[in-house]
Amino acid sequence: MKYLLMLTLSLFIFNNNKTLSDVMPNDIFSAIEVIELQMTSLQTNSGINNAGIYQCWLFAHPENKKYTGPFSNFTRMITNTSYKILLNSLKFQTKLLSKDKKNVKYSVIVDAYDNKRYILNWSLEKAKVNKNCKNCWMTSAVTQPQFIGQLN
Repeated sequence: MKYLLMLTLSLFIFNNNKTLSDVMPNDIFSAIEVIELQMTSLQTNSGINNAGIYQCWLFAHPENKKYTGPFSNFTRMITNTSYKILLNSLKFQTKLLSKDKKNVKYSVIVDAYDNKRYILNWSLEKAKVNKNCKNCWMTSAVTQPQFIGQLN
């Protein structure tokens, strides 16, 4: 699934000369695809325009945005807190923890740029935002990263 998403995004980016931030929430994305899109965007974030952070923010649930604030606040939250380990990470793994029709929770293990491994819980809920996102998965919460070990 991850490879199909990356191929689709690569074709979209290179064939249409667009950036990742042009991928909008849509009913076609599964919950795991949303996490993979967000994590991959954060891995490849450009410090110049923060397109990866912006892509991640686009898939934040409207209720979550009430707490994280506008994009400028979200950017500060990612770059100036423990969440900065999500930027330029080396790799990540996901594991399904629970799922029902409207909610899903995954654990995400991140091998960070600082040669440390962290774990977070990523929660998504179904949302209605526009005509293309009447029942789409969006991130409702992400726990603080917890250190779980050094990388070899």
